[in-house]
Amino acid sequence: MHDQKEPVGGERKLLSRRSVLTTMGALPVITAAASVLGATEAAAATATVNPSAQRQTIKGFGGMTHAAWAGDLTAAQRETAFGTGEGKLGFSILRIPVGESQSDFGRDLATAKRAAELGVTVFASPWNPPASMIETFNRSGQTNAKRLRYDQYAAYAQHLNSFSTYMKNNGVNLYAISVQNEPDYAHDWTWWTSTEMVRFLRENAGSINTRVMAPESFQYVKSMSDPILNDSTALANVDIIGAHLYGTPYSNFPYPLFKQKGAGKELWMTEVYYPNSTDSADTWPQALDVGEHMHRAMVEAEFQAYVWWYIRRSYGPMREDGQISKRGAIMAQFARFVRPGYVRIDATANPATNVYVSAYRSGNTVVIVAINKNTSAVSQQFTVANAGSAGVSSWVTDGSRNVAPQAATSMSNGSLTVTLPARSMTTFVTSLSGGQSPSPSPVVSPPVSPSPSPATSPSGGTGTGQFRVAYTMNSWGDGFTASISITNTGTSTVNGWTLAFTLPSGQSITSGWNATYSPSSGQVSARNVSYNGTLAPGATVDIGFQASHNGNTSKPTSFTLNGTPCDVV
Repeated sequence: MHDQKEPVGGERKLLSRRSVLTTMGALPVITAAASVLGATEAAAATATVNPSAQRQTIKGFGGMTHAAWAGDLTAAQRETAFGTGEGKLGFSILRIPVGESQSDFGRDLATAKRAAELGVTVFASPWNPPASMIETFNRSGQTNAKRLRYDQYAAYAQHLNSFSTYMKNNGVNLYAISVQNEPDYAHDWTWWTSTEMVRFLRENAGSINTRVMAPESFQYVKSMSDPILNDSTALANVDIIGAHLYGTPYSNFPYPLFKQKGAGKELWMTEVYYPNSTDSADTWPQALDVGEHMHRAMVEAEFQAYVWWYIRRSYGPMREDGQISKRGAIMAQFARFVRPGYVRIDATANPATNVYVSAYRSGNTVVIVAINKNTSAVSQQFTVANAGSAGVSSWVTDGSRNVAPQAATSMSNGSLTVTLPARSMTTFVTSLSGGQSPSPSPVVSPPVSPSPSPATSPSGGTGTGQFRVAYTMNSWGDGFTASISITNTGTSTVNGWTLAFTLPSGQSITSGWNATYSPSSGQVSARNVSYNGTLAPGATVDIGFQASHNGNTSKPTSFTLNGTPCDVV
């Protein structure tokens, strides 16, 4: 958003958002973490998870790059931002600006192209139309206020099309394009009234060649989006209701009118920094406020996407040195594990004071995200309806750890009791063992044709380069999780891949992530999913699965990718 960086460095001071929000009485208050519980561990009420009660489909979590204002990400920083393995943010959404002229179209292309190669959803928002389409007017004493001329609406739609076409011709298929960034907070860009927005959507948005997003109000002001929802023609020409959450109180997160009239449309939170842009992103336990904010955005607002402002910034998920910050680790607790296509499912949202729980499902995989903002540990029981017994993997962020993998545990007859450390955020990944699975369908697919060859096949096949595989296991009782990193060490990009290997006797896959596995035992093929099928030279993709075993915890001895034997490290 708004801490634009001048070419000579430093932050250009715009009209102070903090002073505006303070005047409105909506600025989030920063406090030391409340000391609600005593010094000893306390017990919370049971958090019940119902995998059959499905809510919104998650599109992802991400952030923005704006090369003109904050510089582009480096090649290494792109891998950190969009990778899903240890030490990565796991972002699956990238927002970029729409250039005001065609000469600006390529500014953010490098990062957008790499993100697209990694299967990330890319969308774009404009701050201003081309200068030739703008007129100035007096808006409440702002004599140089800008707006799009009415006679240029059609031309503006074509300008948005030109940007979309440029990106597509350069390897980036935009998921959506916005009509305007923050039309109701536009002191330094272009103002739109709700009437003007509806008129554009009614008369011109139908000609735009990708999904259309509007209105991206700076504070989720419903008077900007209500008129769209109440106009059937405008609503027919918009695909995503986008909103920002600067200073929006939690009481304003729910949107009953959208639930009433937004059928078939998506609801995205497309920009925020929280709780402020003045403190370091490593301030702890303040970073836990980001976790609560994301929780409420998912559970109370029922957003399908959560998008930060600058990805790399002192107050952002990535520090200026390219390392993940505490705020970034908190975001990764969602982003790395709740992937696009997962569905939020019902869970007890607030089982104890300062404890927040949300849950998500993809096939037989269930992800539970739990936040404990108290100053002491909490004993938390989860019960998963219609589930049996299964292994549970977990990762924790607290004052000394960032998305740190923990010792595996297990769920017994759908019940799991854990200790949530003081001032922490934990993500649990488990699988359903019983009950019917609602859509989306399970990750483990039925057996398919035997090609490509299993891991014991000789060299050959369709591979164009060489590959390196790292396979790590975390076993317990009668189960284990396996994490697999695949690196393209060759010189050619692979478009579509299948990793083949043989599971040792007695092992059987129960659920997986970032790949489709078939069959569940014996000679297994792990095929890319829609968002990670491109593997560029030097790139790594992280996949994994959870499995049962009968006491045999040995590892596969060899792997092939598209029929080509891989180096195993």
